[in-house]
Amino acid sequence: MRRPDQQTTTRPAPEATLGTGNGTGPAGPDAAPGTGPAAQPAAPGPDTPPAGARPAGPGEPSGPPAAAGTPAARPGSGGTGSAGAGFTGFTGEPTAEGALAPYLRGQAAEFLRSLRLHHEYSAPADAGGHGAAEAARALRRAARRIGGSLHTFRAALDPHWADQLRGELAWLTGILAREHAYANRLARLVDALHLLSGPTLPAARGARAAGEAAGADAQGRAALGVGAARAAALLERRLTLARTRSHSAALQALGSSRFHAIADAVALLASEVPAPSGHAGRAAAASLLEPAELAEQRLLTAVAALPPDDTGPYNEAQDAAWHQARLLLRLHRYAHEVVLGGADPGLTAPGHALDLHRDAVEAAGAAAAAARTPRIAPATAYALGVLHADQRHGVESARAAFRETWPYATALAAP
Repeated sequence: MRRPDQQTTTRPAPEATLGTGNGTGPAGPDAAPGTGPAAQPAAPGPDTPPAGARPAGPGEPSGPPAAAGTPAARPGSGGTGSAGAGFTGFTGEPTAEGALAPYLRGQAAEFLRSLRLHHEYSAPADAGGHGAAEAARALRRAARRIGGSLHTFRAALDPHWADQLRGELAWLTGILAREHAYANRLARLVDALHLLSGPTLPAARGARAAGEAAGADAQGRAALGVGAARAAALLERRLTLARTRSHSAALQALGSSRFHAIADAVALLASEVPAPSGHAGRAAAASLLEPAELAEQRLLTAVAALPPDDTGPYNEAQDAAWHQARLLLRLHRYAHEVVLGGADPGLTAPGHALDLHRDAVEAAGAAAAAARTPRIAPATAYALGVLHADQRHGVESARAAFRETWPYATALAAP
């Protein structure tokens, strides 16, 4: 059992260079439909850290209040460091010049490479192809890592420059994420309707109770089947329209002067990372462990404050706490990549569970919004209600999967 103030980020040994981390961060698609253009500094978007209370960093997440649970060490870690974590090419404390600057330059180069590929695949001959979607995802991935690193290590950089670029990257990732999110949501809901309205299994012979239950189930599925097709058509109209609008907005954003200014700023970042000014900034740049450990501690506090698992699936008011934990987990993962040279493989499964949770929450919201459409048939409304319930149970399943895979078991103990 480790103390609540004991960090799990492994400090590199001062006399020897440690091995290379063997984890890789999740490269899957991300983020739900975002908010509008961000201010300077930006308001939080789907891929941006939430607003917080740290005076020196506008937009920094505060996290939920601390709960009475003491995070335990990971299995096999001995209560000190993440198992299998390494640090690449450094001796002593990781610094902004030695760790953060190369990381930001690498992500900036990936951003520019993805942008070039996106322009190539968006040519009239290849428009709308798989290559353009993959390039857009890689572009968002690099933008998120740059923005998250600017957020966590703001004190080790030029604060004004970091806030401005992070806000613009938040706007860009929000715009680019919407089309992909609507397409995934439509596919998820239509597939769920097909499964819910499918045939039932035959009941055992000679079992009257089983036969009555099977008959009731068959009647329910018959009623669901009547409205399922109409519900699917309604969802397809609504989400396809939203996806088309998001696609147009993304194309307009990628051709705007605002985006070209972002691309120019990232191109400069690929060659030079602005250094902080003043004694405090130089001191912060001398070691990156303190902000990385602060990001980790905020994650542990947020997870410890998550609601218990006995509240049932229809608790939409608690979704915000889980979304907050997902954003803080992403910030911690990016900080781990900067400081230790690689992702923490122990957090891959919990991160995937939180992504599934986000998808299920938004799919349930889309089904509920479609059910509020005026003058729809009762059978259609019934099918959408069943679909909403199915997605809310998916929310509960994702929460259970997170609790099972989270490495700090006592942080999720019920109060």
